[in-house]
Amino acid sequence: MNALPLLPSVIIDIVGSQLIIIFSFLCFRLTYLLTRREPKNFLWGFLHYFCFALVVFSISRATGHMVKQALLISDQAAVWSFLSPYSGGINTLLMISLSAVTIFYHKGIEGYRAIEEKAASLKSANANLEEAGNVLKQMNLHLEEIVDERTQDLAQSEKKFRNFFHNSKDMVFFCDQQGTIVDINDAGLSMLDYTEFNAGKLSLNMLFEDAEVLKDFYEKLRKQRYVEDFEAEFIKQDGSIVYVLLSASAIFDKDQTYAGCEGIAKDLTRLKAMTAQMISAEKMASVGNMAAGIAHEINTPLGIILGYSQLMKEDFSPDSEEYENLEVMERQSKTCRKIVADLLKYSRQTGTPHGEIDLHALLGEVLSITMHSLHLDHITVRKEFEENLPPISGDDEKLRQVFVNLINNAQHAMEDEGGTLTVRTRFNKEDQDITVSVIDQGTGVSQSDKHKIFDPFFTTKAVGKGTGLGLSVSYGIIEDHHGSITVESPIKGREDMEYPGTAMHIKLPIHHGGATQENDNG
Repeated sequence: MNALPLLPSVIIDIVGSQLIIIFSFLCFRLTYLLTRREPKNFLWGFLHYFCFALVVFSISRATGHMVKQALLISDQAAVWSFLSPYSGGINTLLMISLSAVTIFYHKGIEGYRAIEEKAASLKSANANLEEAGNVLKQMNLHLEEIVDERTQDLAQSEKKFRNFFHNSKDMVFFCDQQGTIVDINDAGLSMLDYTEFNAGKLSLNMLFEDAEVLKDFYEKLRKQRYVEDFEAEFIKQDGSIVYVLLSASAIFDKDQTYAGCEGIAKDLTRLKAMTAQMISAEKMASVGNMAAGIAHEINTPLGIILGYSQLMKEDFSPDSEEYENLEVMERQSKTCRKIVADLLKYSRQTGTPHGEIDLHALLGEVLSITMHSLHLDHITVRKEFEENLPPISGDDEKLRQVFVNLINNAQHAMEDEGGTLTVRTRFNKEDQDITVSVIDQGTGVSQSDKHKIFDPFFTTKAVGKGTGLGLSVSYGIIEDHHGSITVESPIKGREDMEYPGTAMHIKLPIHHGGATQENDNG
């Protein structure tokens, strides 16, 4: 077997020895700079001396290795045999020195930390004493000014509270431990149809329509010390029901005994009615689309049966039994066609008169209806309405349905993370149309779904959360208004920068005067 060449190992040994010297000097220089920057730092001082010992050790060891290779290359192995014990002894002594420095480091650093902690504690105590002394001095010098300032702050705070209490459009109330309302604002009295407030004559026990709901309210209030977004039904003075959303906080005395509560109630009656209307409209749209689909599917085979029965009648005598049977088939097929035609008429949207509509007023109404639900999902609404927007021609009820549907879709896209919902209007003078954009910061629409989102029954929502008819119906309504609806996702900003989210753009022609009757063409 041939001997392996030793040249690579010799080169590596010599280069490595040189690198050891270079790196040790670099470490030594770095610790030198650190000690210059912080001369009193114990850690830098220790590392400086450690690196010095490391430099000496690296010089000794690297020099020994390089001398060894030089002597071996020059065939003076005998000289290296003589020097080897001395070189090893020096290296051993230096290694012991490094080990000793390392051992003493732990004890030294413990002492250093103890001194630093003690010094920091004393410094902090002195600073606290000095600060307390300055505070006492300032209080003694400006006690009267501080009292006046605090009095003004309290007066301002009370003024803000009173403004909120009296100007709030929601019901604000305070109750004692028995549930008796001790104070209530004018908005609350108006919500309950009371003209004036008589202390002690009104209580939560009287207002709650369901005793079990009242019991649940009190249990949650005392257990959690607060109640948030609690739905209930209040009885008004005339006996009618108002749906409210309650948020309340419990009040406890110094002994932590329940002493009453304070809360806010928001009227949800209009929202409930609008929600029920939307659900009903969506159900009707679903039934209509289903009826249309069934009708179209049945219409084709019915036409074929009717056509063949009429053709076959020509092959038989009018007095024959076969002819009579074919007449029965023809008559029943025509009856089925009439039923299908009725289904199609039912599924079509009926024409409605188009009048002049103020888009900003319509959008403001839609946002006021959906605002509470948006706030519950931590969604902020930003309105970017163009001034002096001309009116459009259309059916306000159907357009309201479109915008509510778009805002609900945007809310669903942001219900987990929240964000900003932007409603923007722009007037295009050249095209004489108005663009309404509903922009969210949600997850967006995938490229594969963009061409399907206006299809009936297509939805990306979970089962039970959507029928897939909202955008389909909205598309039909906008088409009926001679407009267009498009989707943009992701959203392009300035300099073609793309942002996550979805923007729904609706273009509608402006109103040129005169109400028209628009009929669906099927």
